[in-house]
Parts: sequence; C-alpha cells; structure tokens
Amino acid sequence: MNKRRVLEGKVHKFGDNINTDYIISGRYKFATLDNQELARHLFEDIYPDFIQKVSSGDFIVAGENFGCGSSREQAPLAIKYAGIGAVLAKTFARIFYRNAINVGLPIIQVDTGQIEEGEKLIIDLIKGEVFLPSKDLRLRIIPFPPLILDIIEAGGLVEYMKKYGGWKVSH
Repeated sequence: MNKRRVLEGKVHKFGDNINTDYIISGRYKFATLDNQELARHLFEDIYPDFIQKVSSGDFIVAGENFGCGSSREQAPLAIKYAGIGAVLAKTFARIFYRNAINVGLPIIQVDTGQIEEGEKLIIDLIKGEVFLPSKDLRLRIIPFPPLILDIIEAGGLVEYMKKYGGWKVSH
C-alpha cells in the first residue's frame, strides 16, 4: 500500500466555480482514454502553461464549488495523472468529490482563504490538518475515515477491490 498520509507540495491557486470543462476541456475528454494525454492538457483553457509549472506532489487550491459541471471521471483522473498530490477547496461539487475518491485523488475541504499561490503546504491526512510553514498556521480538516484513506492509498476504488477482493472488515 502506498502510505500517502503526509503530503507536501506547492500551491497552485484557483478561484471559485472551477468546472470540469476548465479542468479538462471536452475536446480532449471525448478524444482519448489515455490519462497521461489528458493530464498534458490540464487547465489548458484557463491556465495554458499550468502543466509546465506543476511538479509532482503539488496542490491545487481553490474556492467554492470546485469540480462543478459534468459527472465524468476524466477531470479527477487528469488531475491525478498530472501528479497533483491533493485538491483543497472550500467546497466541492458532490459528484466530483465522489469521483475523486473513486480514482484515488485526495480532496480536502478546508477554508482556503489564507493559502497563497506558490506557498508550501504539509497535509497530514491522519491528524486532519493543513500546515502552512511560512505562516506557522495549522488549518483543521476532518480526517478521512480509515476506509476512504485505504481507497486513496490503494490508488482508487478499483485498485482497492483488486487488492482486497472486497471490503476489508477490520475498520
């Protein structure tokens, strides 16, 4: 199991109402099933050079209603395959939230108002906190339940089921 319980990365900040077509344009999500190819076009229409600026483990930080729009899994998959460590937002569209968990992408609901572009974050998924070292500030989050954390660590729901052959009952 990939023990991704403490995540570190740099912030790439977005605003409110980032819809799934902003995340990955429809011209790509209908043209290919190759997740690496989709990742190369992440946020292309609103932040053309985003993929050149992001490093593995970095974070997307947004405001309200992140992931609104279509219910397709290509949006969280493109984010995951671009190497994003987690998405933090004040609120998420419900279907995007569920799809992100299903594909193994950590998504964290937190007040993002004090988080700035380029800032380093340390996220502890067990303790339930986001630490901003530059401000010596800790933001509380609700930790993932053990089952959800196991799904994320396995790489998503399908990989979890392959690994365990069903639901673990030790939780």
